Amino acid sequence: MLPRRIASLLLACGVVFFAAQETHADEASLRHRVIISTDIGGTDFDDFQSLVHAFLYADTLDYEGIISSPYGAGRKEHILQVIAHYEKDHPNLRTYSEKYPAPDALRAITKQGETEIAPYTGVRRSTEGSEWIIACARRDDPRPLYVLIWGGIEDLAQALHDAPDILPKLRVYFIGGPNKKWSVDAYHYVATHHPKLWMIEANDTYQGWFVGGNQTGDLAADQFTPAHAVGLGALGDYFASGISFEGKTRTAIRMGDSPTIGWLLKGDPTDPTKPGWGGQFIRAWKRPYNRFDRLTTTDDRIEQFAVFELVLPLGETIPVNPEAHLVIENQSLVGTVVDGAMHFRFSPKEAKAYRYTIRSNVASLEGKTGGLTSLQPAPQLAQQPDLTLPDWWTDDPSPALIEGKLIGAKTVNRWREDFLRDFAARFLRCEKPATTTVQR
Repeated sequence: MLPRRIASLLLACGVVFFAAQETHADEASLRHRVIISTDIGGTDFDDFQSLVHAFLYADTLDYEGIISSPYGAGRKEHILQVIAHYEKDHPNLRTYSEKYPAPDALRAITKQGETEIAPYTGVRRSTEGSEWIIACARRDDPRPLYVLIWGGIEDLAQALHDAPDILPKLRVYFIGGPNKKWSVDAYHYVATHHPKLWMIEANDTYQGWFVGGNQTGDLAADQFTPAHAVGLGALGDYFASGISFEGKTRTAIRMGDSPTIGWLLKGDPTDPTKPGWGGQFIRAWKRPYNRFDRLTTTDDRIEQFAVFELVLPLGETIPVNPEAHLVIENQSLVGTVVDGAMHFRFSPKEAKAYRYTIRSNVASLEGKTGGLTSLQPAPQLAQQPDLTLPDWWTDDPSPALIEGKLIGAKTVNRWREDFLRDFAARFLRCEKPATTTVQR
């Protein structure tokens, strides 16, 4: 049996293996149109790693947009930083496939999206990013447009608000969980105003990319980069030791948004119920929403990832401009006055007890405290698809597919060796030009 490094090199240079054929079987007949919406540079390292991953597969997908949609400090410039490293490796990459886009072509489709969390209504204003989604969706192209959301969902919500006619063209894979937590109002707008959207809502499944599966040897999170990235072109070295965030450098792999790309590489993107690198999903049950018109306690239970809405009356003594914040974990949620009451929305990303405190210039609200407890979705919900959400899929809560506490994660991590070996072979393309005929 060939050593792994040699086998990967042969694969990168064009030697045909059955596994490689299976991975990209549909590549020649159909290149998927893709927009990536990312919070790169906003809150963690993940998106930098996942964007390197995405660029190494840029010959297999038609990238039409890369949008910066953060709820933190990330901006378009962080996307351009990764493109600058891609540019250094582009001459080598082009010897493997002429379909690798020019760096300037990637810069041309890089757009700035919304930089603020959506207000209570779920939409705020049009952005370069939301307008680009609309423009791409309206192009005369029979292929669907895959929108891969790695961060805030605000630009998608705004695009659907401004141009609802684009909905039938879209196929959305949303990395939910923490992103849903930060974009709860935009998410709630999409779920309630556009239930016919084709949507994968992956709240836990995506974590199978870095939790569980084969974590031995060079596939361990802290061993993959020294074994398969260091010294392999500008992207390899950047991935291994050049990604810094808040004064720290990430060397271990995580790549929490990469299942969206993996979904298009291996599996059947038209049918989320089938297995593939991006996970395996079920038809969504009624999207959980809980409204309370009183202060709650930890005895009040809601579903994990639900939309929790707290509605509290303002009382008799109200300032001219009433303001309030619900402080819960690392969030300070802005309240909105509707019909004489203060409204807050929150989405719990974990199954546990939460406690909150209200800070307000309204006397009846200031200093009030409360709590809630979120519980994992019950397995029987898998048998209760919501007929009003005909094309909405989510994590499979079957106990056999849970990794630790992560619902559906085993539908991704079962492929860990396959997708990481394939990724390792891609890094070798950055190191040296191909020795075989270029793919056209």
